[in-house]
Amino acid sequence: MKRMVTASAAAVSLLLAGTSHAAVVPDYQLNSSWYSNAQEAIGTRSSTLSPDSKAKNVILFVGDGMGISTQTAARILQGQSQANNQGGEENYLSFEHFPHSGLAKTYNTNQQTPDSAGTMTAMMSGAKTKAGVIGVSDNVNRGDCDVSSERLVSALELAASQHKATGIISTARITHATPAATYAHVSERNWEASVPEECVGKVSDIAYQLIHQAADIDVIMGGGRRNFLPEEVTDPEGSTGRRSDGNNLIEDWQNFHRTGQYVWDSEGFNAIDTSTTSKVLGLFNSSHMEYEADRDDADEPSLSAMTEKAIDILLNDTHQQQQQGFFLMVESGRIDHAHHGGNAARALQDTIEYSNAVQAAIDKLDAAGELDDTLIIVTADHSHVFTMAGYPKRGNPILGLVVGVGSEQPSLAGDNKPYTTLGYANGPGAAASFDAGVRADLSALDTKQLDFQQQALIPSGSETHAGEDVAVFARGPQAYLIQGAIEQNVVFHAINQAAGLGGNAYVAEE
Repeated sequence: MKRMVTASAAAVSLLLAGTSHAAVVPDYQLNSSWYSNAQEAIGTRSSTLSPDSKAKNVILFVGDGMGISTQTAARILQGQSQANNQGGEENYLSFEHFPHSGLAKTYNTNQQTPDSAGTMTAMMSGAKTKAGVIGVSDNVNRGDCDVSSERLVSALELAASQHKATGIISTARITHATPAATYAHVSERNWEASVPEECVGKVSDIAYQLIHQAADIDVIMGGGRRNFLPEEVTDPEGSTGRRSDGNNLIEDWQNFHRTGQYVWDSEGFNAIDTSTTSKVLGLFNSSHMEYEADRDDADEPSLSAMTEKAIDILLNDTHQQQQQGFFLMVESGRIDHAHHGGNAARALQDTIEYSNAVQAAIDKLDAAGELDDTLIIVTADHSHVFTMAGYPKRGNPILGLVVGVGSEQPSLAGDNKPYTTLGYANGPGAAASFDAGVRADLSALDTKQLDFQQQALIPSGSETHAGEDVAVFARGPQAYLIQGAIEQNVVFHAINQAAGLGGNAYVAEE
């Protein structure tokens, strides 16, 4: 039989920037029904399957906004770009070969269709929470100043307590909701560089927390440079900072890590000596990093390159002297942003690069002899109202107009106009799609061009998230814990169980 170990509040050492604190899963987190129910679900699975060896390393990949329709369309687009594929439909993204998979329910405690702050907090803490809040329980209301008594300990913080090396990577601002949920505790996701006047002294902004209060994360790479610089400072690319408190957090980080490397462009990134460097702060854009489709015009590394570099650093001799392993979170943040803009081409290109990053991690770990000791989970935080419609023939360009079986001409809708396979239920594409209720004619347009906005039904300034389940794929030690339909917060408990992070796991009882 299996029994649940009642968690003690025994403190474990968590090294923070410049000080030492304890990472403890507090009673209110342990006693949350979200936490305990998900833990019970993991315990049930452990009781019916033989436990594997523990996961020395963990990588959590998050495709922000990568719903199943996005995954399917990206698979086809990638296949259609490869000469050896018949039409694209038979292609597989790298993580679709993983042996274990399930579906995660993404709702927040207060919203049927979720946001990234609440969903990522669920995956990182094991407890669901409200939309818009990061790293705090659902007892907190959005905008509350004092959240100190409702902080949820994250998997990254527990990993640091276990003396594992840690890293976070994102193509979004590193202070954006998804990466922030690995280290920050705040009631408003938009407090990236400042907090309201009434909250000063009660809570710090997200960027400040990362440098001064969070776990001492070894590898940090992403965008968002502006949130670390004072308003009077101009960065090397000509953008000004957003901080009104005068703090230069990049300089603070450099003072904390005298032998660490701060980099802001591809030249600095490429020059990092991964065999000796133990600390890296890479901020490659003032705001979000560029879309993968536009990266050739930017001085930025790809998601794959950042993933490879991070693994090399987390596995180097400096970090592995005690053989404690590592925890790494990798987010493809801009799939979501392209969808919000009704722009499928960029969303799918970023999804393909996300798949490439997963494969890069597998290859790197395999070459290092670490693959069998690493739990890799690939998922999304939520979906989008993105659809594949009509009856296009096999091999029809996924970004093109619908052309049916046996025809060379586009199929016509009820208004006698052609339509695309891909579309949105709402979004900015509606404004260009309809004039006084009459749908625009796409006959003379190249719908495959990068900037094309797919047509949408309901006009909105930004396309919205969707509420359906997202896929979860897993490989490595105890990957079987991911199966069937699960609450999204079960992802944390699978990581906790497999890696032995100490967050009140199930253990065998004779």
